[in-house]
Amino acid sequence: MVTDQTTPAPATTPAPTDGAANRRSLAGAAVQLGTEVSINFGSSLAGLVIPVVGSFVVVAVRQLVMVVAVLPFYRPKRAELTWRRLWPAVALGVVLAIMNVTFYESVHLLGLGVAATIEFLGPLAIALASSRRVLDVICALAAGAGVVLLIGPGASDAEGIDPWGVAFALTAAAAWAGYILLTRRVAVGLPGLEGLTVASIVSLALLVPFAVATFDPAVIDWAVVGLLLGVGVLSSALPYSLDTWILRRISPRIYAIVTSFGPVIAAVFGWLVLSETFSPTEAIAILIVCGAAGTALATQRSRPKSQLEQTAEGMA
Repeated sequence: MVTDQTTPAPATTPAPTDGAANRRSLAGAAVQLGTEVSINFGSSLAGLVIPVVGSFVVVAVRQLVMVVAVLPFYRPKRAELTWRRLWPAVALGVVLAIMNVTFYESVHLLGLGVAATIEFLGPLAIALASSRRVLDVICALAAGAGVVLLIGPGASDAEGIDPWGVAFALTAAAAWAGYILLTRRVAVGLPGLEGLTVASIVSLALLVPFAVATFDPAVIDWAVVGLLLGVGVLSSALPYSLDTWILRRISPRIYAIVTSFGPVIAAVFGWLVLSETFSPTEAIAILIVCGAAGTALATQRSRPKSQLEQTAEGMA
């Protein structure tokens, strides 16, 4: 008989060995690294199409692709549609809409490499929020100094950094922090892709009115359609579907460690796809942020897991 993942295990179920737990964590980290490449490649494609159709249309298409991809795997039952059960997924949908729109606006105004580096302050803050170590304080200050160096005078061209772009990137950073916390809660509390489906529907419903208001049919051709679909698959359907699987296998801290590679990956795709160039100051600033994050996160120590936690992980 096949049982659901949420079915309690018998009392005699053995806890996974350290080797099995390490393999699960390694697999989760490897898949997440792949999603970082996918997301940033998709973001570089978005950078090509945002000037044509606008951020709201791009994000709405992303969420539409997401809904089409995950809805067939989750058919909600009326009895299960309770606020107490679904509110984390609803909140995740709101955060998704805010995070994606503000990030794409910052990409349009700042460029992918710079926007991704500032946005990374969100997951870094989550990773360091509960720390008491002096090294973490130093790394946090170094990351902040890197961002100041990135957006300060002389970091870009003669016109300087667009302040609205920085504001959008910081908003995206805060939303990303909320996304990490809510995604883990949704992944643990709701089976399969149920939470992600609800979040995608909520996000799409919020975005459609703005997308319709800013949509210009005259600019649509097959090249634009292809770019929009590519953004939807690479930046939403694939990575977000895998995030719930990943966060069942690794902690938010490990998630943040892998995410620390994101700004560098974004800068590479910004250079390859969007022909972005970086001054020596900007390149150094991006490396400072990534280096500070990597140092702080890689030297963290997780507390030993209880027998109950190990058994619960083995059931995921």
